[in-house]
Amino acid sequence: EPPDLPHDFSCHTQDMKKIICTWSQGGETYLHGEHSTKYTFFEEFTQKLIPCTVECPTQCSCSWDINQQRVYNIMMTVENPLGKKTATDAFDVTHRIHPSAPSELFGHCSDTKITLYWKHRNKGIKLFCQAEVLHPDEKAELHNSSSTHLQYASITVGGLQPYTQYTLRVHCGAAQHFWRWGEWSKAQTFRTEEASPSGKLDIWREITPVLGGRNVTVFWKLTPSFQANGRSMSYEITWEKGEEDSKPEYISISSVYNSTRIFIDNHPYKISVVAKNDVNHSLPSVMIVPGATGNSSTENELSISDLKEDRVIGADNGFFLSWEPRNTYDGYVVDWCNFPELQPCDLQWKRFGPHSSSALITSASFVPGVRYNFHIYGSVANRVSLLEKKTGYLKELPPTLDPPVKKNHLTFHVVTLSWDSYPTTASQPGFIRGYHVYVSPVQEDCSLKESKKHVLPDGSVLCKYIIENPEEKRYTVKHLMPNTKYKLVVKAYTGGGETPIANFIYIETPFDSNTLYLLSLLVIIPSAVAALCHWKMKW
Repeated sequence: EPPDLPHDFSCHTQDMKKIICTWSQGGETYLHGEHSTKYTFFEEFTQKLIPCTVECPTQCSCSWDINQQRVYNIMMTVENPLGKKTATDAFDVTHRIHPSAPSELFGHCSDTKITLYWKHRNKGIKLFCQAEVLHPDEKAELHNSSSTHLQYASITVGGLQPYTQYTLRVHCGAAQHFWRWGEWSKAQTFRTEEASPSGKLDIWREITPVLGGRNVTVFWKLTPSFQANGRSMSYEITWEKGEEDSKPEYISISSVYNSTRIFIDNHPYKISVVAKNDVNHSLPSVMIVPGATGNSSTENELSISDLKEDRVIGADNGFFLSWEPRNTYDGYVVDWCNFPELQPCDLQWKRFGPHSSSALITSASFVPGVRYNFHIYGSVANRVSLLEKKTGYLKELPPTLDPPVKKNHLTFHVVTLSWDSYPTTASQPGFIRGYHVYVSPVQEDCSLKESKKHVLPDGSVLCKYIIENPEEKRYTVKHLMPNTKYKLVVKAYTGGGETPIANFIYIETPFDSNTLYLLSLLVIIPSAVAALCHWKMKW
């Protein structure tokens, strides 16, 4: 086949010493040996053939030395016995500089800057260079050098994070008559120097009254704006009385922990937490713990039992809380336990701005059947005050245990049941809304007065009584028949309903002697009189 027309034919120089022409190799001609494709280069201005050896590993190229000539018009001919094609390129060689890749890269780092140095192979050519900075998140930024360079060059990249790895590389183009960027240098990785931790920690506390004072568990977490800026980090907790000339106490905690417990007496205290590295420490995060009289119920921020607890209904994605905003606070804090049945309970907290009056609290730890308690605080000048309490279930479940029923009083027609020990506390998988009392004679369906019918899956009918007060743990069933065996069960119910009826207790009403006496009056005496009359008539 005849040769293809060369594509992308172009010529350039890297160092003003050699001209290199490149082009894309055409398709296979299936001719070999003396019939294979041959290339010739002809310069139109000088009308001379250019001696040049073609190499085609992937892209074809050919190069020759530059003489005093600056402007060229190169015609390349590609031919074999079946045909020939030509391609041309006219150019000023000073306008076709394609610099080779910079070499010998090294750098100098500060905490927020990297100055990168490199060496040019293109001596005597003024170059304009550009550095690519690859950040840890794989985001690349380009930075242009502010001046032209001859042999040695540098560029300073600022605005970097301390103690962070960055990967840099450089390429250059001609400062005059820019044509295109040269090849990239090899990439080099640098780490900026350490600096003081930036930002502040978000701190919180849990206060437990003890003999002679209070145990304060101090918690901290990193805010989105916090940066460790160093190789190793620890936390320092300082506490001191809110009095003049008081001597502060402090402890240092490893970075693997996010809480510690300290003991303070009943005086007001200022507690601060800082993050430290080998350079310095962060700005302190401060909170004020008010004084106590020894009785925790007198403390403003500990008066949890004095506030009414509002119920909230959970949803699939968490709890929606709302509160009454107050103008006296510069923010609000909501805290809760991810695992309220455990100790420690994994205390969590979230901060909100001064104009917030509601929040959606979500956690992957929230599960159905567990009661979660939320405390809402107002915050101002590093002090907090408890404002509202909320409690609720992500989803209520039926009670797992039936109330333990006692038979308190039993007569011919009445039985009184009680279950005083049954808890209605947070140990239940839902809020106890009340109780259902089910009754039925063992041998037949139930039809007692003042009751509702309840049909079991097997078709048998029970009498049902409803108690809507969860603290009413006593009930009297009336209108029973004497000398009759009954089955009974008491079921607690929540917003999640109740469990199926499985186990009954059994009672038997006593025999009524008054009924026997009346029977004797109505049956035995008339029978005796009739027998006596019959005897007299016979006699």
